[in-house]
Amino acid sequence: MEDSSKIDPIALAERPKTSEDLRNAQQIPEKSTPAKASKPPKAPKPAKQPKPLHVKKEKVPNAPAVPVDPQSMFKEGFLKSVFHEKTSGKVVTRFPPEPNGYLHIGHSKAIAINFGFARYHDGVCYLRFDDTNPEAEEEKYFTAIENMVQWLGFTPYKITYSSDNFDRLYELAEALIQRDGAYVCTCTDTEIKDQRGGDRGTAGPRYACPHRNRPTSESLTEFRAMRDGKYKPKEAFLRMKQDITDGNPQMWDLAAYRVLDKEHHRTGDKWRIYPTYDFTHCLCDSFEDISHSLCTTEFTLSRVSYEWLCDAVSVYKPMQREYGRLNLTGTVLSKRKLLQLVTDKHVRSWDDPRLYTLIALRRRGIPPGAILAFVNELGVSTALTNIQIVRFEQSVRRYLEQTVPRLMLLLDPVPVIIDNLPSDHIEDIELPFSPKDPTFGTHTVPFTKTVFIDRSDFREADSKDFFRLAPGKSVGLLKVPFPITATSFEKDEASGAVTAIHATYEKPAAAAAEEGTAFKKPKTYIQWVGSAPERNSPVKAEVRIFNPLFKSENPDAAEGGFLNDINPDSEEVYPNAMIEVGLEEVRRRAPGRRVSATSSPKPSGRR
Repeated sequence: MEDSSKIDPIALAERPKTSEDLRNAQQIPEKSTPAKASKPPKAPKPAKQPKPLHVKKEKVPNAPAVPVDPQSMFKEGFLKSVFHEKTSGKVVTRFPPEPNGYLHIGHSKAIAINFGFARYHDGVCYLRFDDTNPEAEEEKYFTAIENMVQWLGFTPYKITYSSDNFDRLYELAEALIQRDGAYVCTCTDTEIKDQRGGDRGTAGPRYACPHRNRPTSESLTEFRAMRDGKYKPKEAFLRMKQDITDGNPQMWDLAAYRVLDKEHHRTGDKWRIYPTYDFTHCLCDSFEDISHSLCTTEFTLSRVSYEWLCDAVSVYKPMQREYGRLNLTGTVLSKRKLLQLVTDKHVRSWDDPRLYTLIALRRRGIPPGAILAFVNELGVSTALTNIQIVRFEQSVRRYLEQTVPRLMLLLDPVPVIIDNLPSDHIEDIELPFSPKDPTFGTHTVPFTKTVFIDRSDFREADSKDFFRLAPGKSVGLLKVPFPITATSFEKDEASGAVTAIHATYEKPAAAAAEEGTAFKKPKTYIQWVGSAPERNSPVKAEVRIFNPLFKSENPDAAEGGFLNDINPDSEEVYPNAMIEVGLEEVRRRAPGRRVSATSSPKPSGRR
C-alpha cells in the first residue's frame, strides 16, 4: 500500500494544475438524466403488489449555482411523503450493510438517508450488520464500515448484528413450520429453478415443490436434523410456504434457512444452519422497532414477502418504502469487480484514490461533507440516479471552493531568474487563502530574484493564442505588484528541456512613477513559488494526479469485459512538485470553513 503522506494534502479534487486551470476553474456543469427505473419481468399472474407511495419521477436537477439547504432532502419530495405516511411514534431507522466488502459512493446515499432521516425527525438510527453469511464476512469489513459511518458524521444509536438474534430467529422458524408456513425441501438447485418457471420465471409453468405438503411434524424433524448436521450444504433448505402462483418472484417459496459448513465469526461453531436475508431482514427490523425501513427500489418486490413473513409469525410489521439508488457511471462499484481490480493489481488496494469506495474517496482528500452535499443536491425519489463522474467532481469542487484554502502549486517547476533584481531581494507578498471569501484570512510568501513557475506556463516560441510567458512577452505573477518579461532561456542539450528562464522585473523607474505613468497590466497572471531556503520556500512534494480509471462511460460494455477499458494514464506522478510556504500555515491553523452534515459552512480561521 502506498504511503498516504505522498498524497495528502495535494491530491484533492480541487487542484490548480496550471494557471490555465485557475482561469477556467468556473465550469458549467453538465446535465445528467437518471435512467428509468427497470420494470419487473412479466409473469403469468399479476403480482400481489403493495400499494406503492405515489411519487412523481423527476429528472436529476442541474447542479445549483449556490449552496442548497443541507436538509432539503428531508423537507420535500419523497422523504417528506414517507414521513407523513407514518407520523405517530418515534422515528427509528437502520442502516443494515452486509460485512462482505467496503462501502462505495452508492452506500453514502443509504447512510445519508437512514441516519439523516432519523436525525432530522429527532429519532435514532441503528447500524446493524447483516452477518448471516459467514463464508463471505471478515472482521476488516466490520471495522471499515463502522469507520465510514462515523467519518460521514453519524453516530449510530446502537451497533447491532443479525447474529444477535440467531436464537430468536430459529424459534420463529420452528413456529412458522408449526403454523404450516414453512417446509424442508431437499430438491436440487436445478429442480427449484424449474419449479419457479426456469430462467426468469418464463421458461415454463411454475409448480409446487413435492415436499411442500409434507406433514408439519416431518418438516420440523428434518429442520432439526439440518441444525444437527445431517445435511451438507445445498442438500436441504427450509422454504417458506408462500404462493408459487403469484406473479411476484419474491413469493415463490423463498428459502428461510440453508446449511453452511463454516464457523461464524461471532457465534463460532454453534450453528450449522443460517437464516437467509429474506427471513432475517424483516424480523430484525421488527425486533428493533424500526418505524421506517428505507431501502432501494431493487427491494420493491420484496416488500410483499417482508410483510407476509411478519404477519405469518405474528410480529410487529415495520413500514418499508423504497427509493432509487445512486449509481456512478464511468466506473465499477460491484464488490466482485472491485475485488478483481485489487487482486489483479490494476489498483494498489481498496483505498486506491482512483476507485469510488468511501475509503478511496477519503484518501483522495474528498471531505465527508462534500459527499453528503452531493447526495442532498441530487435529492431523493423513486428513480434510479445515474450520475457521471464529472458531475460528482464538479459538486466536490464547489464544496471545496467554499470550505478549504487555496495555495499555489507547481507540478513541473522551472526556475525563472529575474536578472534586474539583487541576489538578496526578498519581498513579502500577501495572498488570500480564498479569492472569494475574505474570512479565510491571508498569508505571506517570499518574492525573490529566482522564482519557479510551471513548465506549462512557458513556451520557447510565442503564438497569438498563448497568453503566458514566452521570449519578449510579459506576464503577471499572482499578486506580485509588477509583471516580468522573458528575455532568454537555457536548455539541456541532451534532452532539449528548458532548464532556466531569464527575465526582467518591469517595475517603473522612479521618474516615471513620479510622473504618474501607469504600467501596462498583463493579460494573464500565473502561479509561482519563490526560492528562499531561509523561509523554507519552496516546499517540495510528490504529487499524484488521478484521472478516470476507465476510458468510457460504461466499462462493462467494453469488448472483452471491463478490464479492457482501463485507462493506462489513470495516474500521473510528479516527483519534483513545489508548493508555496502557505502550506505550513494551513497545517498549523487550518483556515477555512467548517461544515457538518446538517449545517451550512461556517467561518473558521483568523485574519
